[in-house]
This record gives sequence, C-alpha cells and structure tokens, in this order.
Amino acid sequence: RMVRSDPQARLLTSVPAVGPIVALTYASAIDDPGRFTSSKRVGAHFGLTPKKYQSGEIDYTGRISKIGDAAVRTALYEAAHIMLIKPVKGCSALKSWAMRIAKRAGMSKAKVALARRLAVIMHRMLVDGTPFNAAAAA
Repeated sequence: RMVRSDPQARLLTSVPAVGPIVALTYASAIDDPGRFTSSKRVGAHFGLTPKKYQSGEIDYTGRISKIGDAAVRTALYEAAHIMLIKPVKGCSALKSWAMRIAKRAGMSKAKVALARRLAVIMHRMLVDGTPFNAAAAA
C-alpha cells in the first residue's frame, strides 16, 4: 500500500530486481533528489565507494567506506545479488557488465559495483521522473 501511494517508490519498482522494500528504503533515504549535484555522488553518499589512503609513497585502495545509511546499502546490495543470481528480465546489459567484473575481480566486488550503479541509475530516474530504460542504463 505504501508503494502504491508514493510516486517515487512506484517509479523505482520499474527497475528489475528492485522490489517494494528496496524502493521504499531508497526513496526515503534520498528524500529530495535535487540535493545531490550529480548522480555519481549518490554511491559515495551510501558508502559504496572504495576507501583511499594516500601518504607520500603509499597509495592504498581498500574496501568500501561504509559511510552513510547501512539499510540502503544493504537493500541495494541485495537487489544487485538478485539481479546477478536469478534470471531477471530487462537487465541483460547491466548483468553482463557486472558478470565481466565478477570474472575479473570476484562476485562480491561485482555486486558492490552493481549496487553502486543501481544507486546512480535510480537517482537519475528520480530526478528525470522517467521509468527504467535498459538501453539507457547500459
């Protein structure tokens, strides 16, 4: 009922593997999509970017920073997991992109990368007010 009454959450459910819980969690965390100057910044806002440590000759890239809302990060990761594990219609370009990462770097890193990309795509959908377009997401 809550998803049907919220236009942002209803729009987000057009993304493959994004259900009502993920849509409501993301929509409530973003609240006003205009407060982000760029959609790229949403991944960092939810802690889905790698930590970086640089000092002198040391240059260390670590795991994800885990800054921000943990519930949204978990929901996005679960949506990415479903998209990669189960056959989902309408996401072949995203899934093939993530599977190439999985082949190169491992499945868990591919899920985090796909979760970050889903966050960016969903933010752009909220800003534009357009439903999911698989061709544009690729």
